[in-house]
Amino acid sequence: MKVYDAIVTRRSTRLYKDQPVDPRLLETVIEAGRMAPSGGNSQTSHFMVITNRELLAKTAEMVMKSFAAMEVTEGMYRSKASAITRAKAGNYVFYYNAPCLIVLANDKDYGNNMADCSCALENMMIMANELDLGSCWINQLRWLNEDKDLINLFRQLGMKENERIYGALALGYPATEDGLPVRKPLPRTGNEVTYIK
Repeated sequence: MKVYDAIVTRRSTRLYKDQPVDPRLLETVIEAGRMAPSGGNSQTSHFMVITNRELLAKTAEMVMKSFAAMEVTEGMYRSKASAITRAKAGNYVFYYNAPCLIVLANDKDYGNNMADCSCALENMMIMANELDLGSCWINQLRWLNEDKDLINLFRQLGMKENERIYGALALGYPATEDGLPVRKPLPRTGNEVTYIK
């Protein structure tokens, strides 16, 4: 697959097979993220790769509890409001039961923390598509990056004192009929382009 094709056919996967990701493919996805650009070539993104099912389930319970304690407010980002509503209903698994969750943290005081993590996440999503893996960008841990219980959990997993989470990636084999990611490009109805000559 050519790079452009991998980009335009990348779609978010929200339904995964209950099958661990081949370690060689997982390593390739992670390396694609590690090769992403960073401000001043700082390379300060911290990749925490979770494949332990019990830990994933524990994290999902903590996330659901945190969102269930929140209230939806007017003008709130639609996905965050949905997370709160679904958490209150008690059936919310923020990472779509993917067999792997790659969590990206960075220095909370570094000005490019979100940008650097975003570049890494995009690289990983494109590589996942190339490798016939499904992926989905996960914001929920970033929205909770000052939640004391989650901070303590991720510190136990290796997150440093000065780090916070700026994004995550659900990764696995798509639960589609052919086992491949859905690749039909969605039409662009936004993302305006203005040429200045």
